[in-house]
Amino acid sequence: MNKPFRIAMLGKQGAGKGTQCSRISEQFQIPHVSTGDMLRSAVKAGTEFGLRASEFMERGDLVPDEVIIGAVVERLSQDDAVNSGYLLDGFPRTLAQAKALDSAIDQAVKLVINLEVATDVVLERLSSRRVCEGCGRTYSVSNPPTSPWHCDTCGGDVVQRADDKPEAISRRLALYDELTSPLIGWYSEKGILVTVEGSGDLDIVTSNIVKAIHSVEA
Repeated sequence: MNKPFRIAMLGKQGAGKGTQCSRISEQFQIPHVSTGDMLRSAVKAGTEFGLRASEFMERGDLVPDEVIIGAVVERLSQDDAVNSGYLLDGFPRTLAQAKALDSAIDQAVKLVINLEVATDVVLERLSSRRVCEGCGRTYSVSNPPTSPWHCDTCGGDVVQRADDKPEAISRRLALYDELTSPLIGWYSEKGILVTVEGSGDLDIVTSNIVKAIHSVEA
């Protein structure tokens, strides 16, 4: 695939999308556009957008389309995304969002990676995940920071996010099955979907994603 790269990463919460997107973004020098990071930054800053989004996020619900679509389209109109492309992480999550993106941007996505991980694996990952409130670095109960629950990178507090608590996890996974899974069939029909097993060694998963990207014609 030649620039601009336009890639979307699908997968259950806890499938490792953020980790793999960071690796692919660095390797191909394209912006990693994480709607989750955008939303959490807005919530932390107390913006109007963040306040509207926070009530949904804390329950484990998807943020309504009218709240998120405009923010994503605006981000993708910036020079770095226009010139180099982008790697979408956490968007689209519904068929309506995918269609809205296609309407707003011509050939919005050239390749969709479906990062497939079993539900019991993601449940274990999410329930043990801890995140730095300062820089967003991720830890787990089995791999904590050196200084008890203070980030090794920035010293910020390392906490369990509200949307990683059991009730919210169950709600998020149910919503994925209901709303996001249909995207797999839709993108498959368009001929741009590749499924990659995401529960193995990180380097192997990354290698398989890179192969998928190289296999796509411009």
